[in-house]
Amino acid sequence: MKLVDRYILKQFILTLLFGIVAFTAIFVIIDAMENLDEFLDNDVATSIIVRYYVSFTPEIIKLMTPVAILLSALFTTGKFSTSNELTAMKAGGMSLYRYMTPLLSVALLVSLISVYFNGWVVPYANQQKFGIERKYLRKGVESMARTNIYLQDGPTRIVYIAFFEGQSNTGTRVSVQQFSDTSLVAMAQRWDASTIAWDSSAREWTLRNGRHRVMRGHTETTVPFTVLRLGGTTFGPKDIVKKVEKPGEMNRDELFEFIQRQKQSGNDVARWMVDYHSKVAFPFASFIVVLFGVPFSFGKRRSGLAIQFGVSVAICFVYLAFMKISEVFGYNGDLNPLLTAWLANILFAFGGLINILRAEK
Repeated sequence: MKLVDRYILKQFILTLLFGIVAFTAIFVIIDAMENLDEFLDNDVATSIIVRYYVSFTPEIIKLMTPVAILLSALFTTGKFSTSNELTAMKAGGMSLYRYMTPLLSVALLVSLISVYFNGWVVPYANQQKFGIERKYLRKGVESMARTNIYLQDGPTRIVYIAFFEGQSNTGTRVSVQQFSDTSLVAMAQRWDASTIAWDSSAREWTLRNGRHRVMRGHTETTVPFTVLRLGGTTFGPKDIVKKVEKPGEMNRDELFEFIQRQKQSGNDVARWMVDYHSKVAFPFASFIVVLFGVPFSFGKRRSGLAIQFGVSVAICFVYLAFMKISEVFGYNGDLNPLLTAWLANILFAFGGLINILRAEK
């Protein structure tokens, strides 16, 4: 690595670290000011509040990293331009492509690290954050209760629960259908019950007040029951709760398994497929915004930090707004989920290439 590369990277990385820390601190302070009354009203201990914001920090870092990277790239380039260092680099034969190489290398490395960070670290932290909200602030408690839940229990059994309450691990209006083979065409048995409850000691489900139907050829036998233990099940309360978790609470592997179960149940998975691919696509925003934004500052400009900050925020705002708009079409099934997740990156990368071609080399 040449001396000039180390000099560029030193300025870039220091600004990047400062940007991430500053943005995170500002975000936490603003959020704490907004929610302080709610914490006090619910008598939440200081240690819990600290734990809440420690758990919230990875999500903030995920969102702020592209902004911080773009700001550091624009500010570094603008600083070199204002101090005539960029002119000296150009006089020494450094082109725009050569100047961008170390910046893009760091941005690519950050993007690759962010794939793991976004796919596994952030979901785990979100679980802790949402757990505190549900327990202490009573936020999202309704998310622990869902209606019309379908589960495939093994290759030949389908379970339907009209309403499930996650805190008590009980469900109402239950139907368990047992088929004769994996084609799920010929039904062999069916259990219909008013309630289903999880017995934590026996680690099995108990049906109450229902009927057990057995089909043999063209004949059917119906036996009513008051209490019936449903043996041979492969799912527990956590599996049902996992079905109603937000994608932000599931890591990439869990989300993939969740999508496969939803497919087996015949549900539309477009929304979750978009979220699944976005866990990889969004981290590469850090690389794309550098490719798109640096050519703006490579020419001779007498602009200060405020202008660089404004440009970086504007570019990231447009990027995030376009990404959210495209997600709507993906959620509705109008666009391919993979294309939806990567569409903003593709268009901004194309725009970045145009900027590079038009910029002063």
